[in-house]
Amino acid sequence: MDPTSYFHWTGNPEIFRFDGFAIRWYGVLFALGFIIGYQIMVYIFKRENKPLKELESLILYIILGTVIGARLGHCFFYEPDYYLRNPLEILMVWHGGLASHGGAIGILLALWLFSRKHKKINLLWLLDRLAIPTPLAAAFIRFGNFFNHEIIGKPTDVPWAIIFNIYQGRQVVGTTPPVHPSQLYEAFAYIGIFFLLLIFYKKNIFQRPGMPLGLLFTLVFTARFLIEFTKAPQADFEQFLPLSMGQLLSIPFILVGLFFLLKKQKST
Repeated sequence: MDPTSYFHWTGNPEIFRFDGFAIRWYGVLFALGFIIGYQIMVYIFKRENKPLKELESLILYIILGTVIGARLGHCFFYEPDYYLRNPLEILMVWHGGLASHGGAIGILLALWLFSRKHKKINLLWLLDRLAIPTPLAAAFIRFGNFFNHEIIGKPTDVPWAIIFNIYQGRQVVGTTPPVHPSQLYEAFAYIGIFFLLLIFYKKNIFQRPGMPLGLLFTLVFTARFLIEFTKAPQADFEQFLPLSMGQLLSIPFILVGLFFLLKKQKST
């Protein structure tokens, strides 16, 4: 197909800039995912007569776990040599670089710490309930990646391929060839998983302890594993791997998800 026949995404990553300070779509969508996720958890806590005061403390743990875990995951999963040479750069989150697998590990550690302090809320119960809004928050982050013109796919001639701008700082220095909109593949997959988990929760389907968490891990990371086939490499060393780093990191989460699913099936 003629490249001019493809959709060219030219959206500015910045919503507006004032006196050197910029508000970016990525940050707004990242925050929006947490805000909506929080409202979903308010609904769940009220539905199950849990104290909202505990939820207010929980959200801080989750935010810190997500950001710290995602940042460390990016630094040490994808660019360890650079960040070990420049350790202060790890703190510069505003320069970009967050890894979803690291974020998942960070959330799990944060929830473990939360459960040790707030013993009235069972950790597995909490993980099962948080499984519902988590894929929706992940979808908002992928929409943010789309606005940032990052995590793009491999070149393709499918009719829905997209041409992205290539940025150097704030300047557009070129364009990509038509590529898979991998960010949107993930975002829409996660939205579908969110609605599935929400329906299961409201209809009390697969709600035995550990089942919602197992479904979350199995579905989200299987989707991630498959969509990685459409993504361009995120780091140079990935070209020497049999699978992408995203796929290798997804496998343990899939196995954990299957463990929870099969364990509960065997006990019935």
